[in-house]
Amino acid sequence: MKKVGFVGGFDKTDLIIYVAKMLSEVGKKVLVIDTTINQRARYIVPTITPSIYYITEFDGMDVAVGFDSIDKIKDYLGLDELDYDVALIDIDSDKSFQNFDIQHADKNYFVTAFDNYSLKKGLEIVGKLEQKVEMTKVLYAKEILQEDDDYLNFLSFYYSIQWSKHIIYFPHEQGDCSAIMENQRAAKVRFRNLSLQYKEGLLMIAQQIMPEIKNNEFKKILKNI
Repeated sequence: MKKVGFVGGFDKTDLIIYVAKMLSEVGKKVLVIDTTINQRARYIVPTITPSIYYITEFDGMDVAVGFDSIDKIKDYLGLDELDYDVALIDIDSDKSFQNFDIQHADKNYFVTAFDNYSLKKGLEIVGKLEQKVEMTKVLYAKEILQEDDDYLNFLSFYYSIQWSKHIIYFPHEQGDCSAIMENQRAAKVRFRNLSLQYKEGLLMIAQQIMPEIKNNEFKKILKNI
């Protein structure tokens, strides 16, 4: 099972669910794990019987809420090993980073906007790392500005992060916010009304996680769903 970390203080729930939908549509068995303090997936992903911790099916993926380790999920399911192709893990604390051994994940994304809370809270999560961890920047901004990236590089200079050469940008686009809210109300994941830049960001992440899948397969999903 591939393990992919989405690290940061910025809200990542919808992003992760949309990536998970793309992967599930190409036949991958996907588990989304919300380890965050506020457990936002509890309020976005519908479930019949919510409890302190649970796993529910949603639009072709499984979503786990309230677990503090992979072993706890295994115990809940009564399995020695998890039967998924990939787990996408939402991380917003150093404790969860350690508990889920995110530094040894197959891929890690650092997701942030450029307000001070998002930047500094995100870096706080990896503040106790001693060995370098490679991460790909996923940046939310109204405009793509070099000074924003330079500021993140400045803040992270003394942290144990090795930035990937790739940077993935998502727009602060009001149309995307409206489309995502409509999808939440309909309890569906749909891509058609998202901006081109948002779709391109999703496409890049999905391709990086599953490089064996042809680019055209993901493009068809973004066009048809």
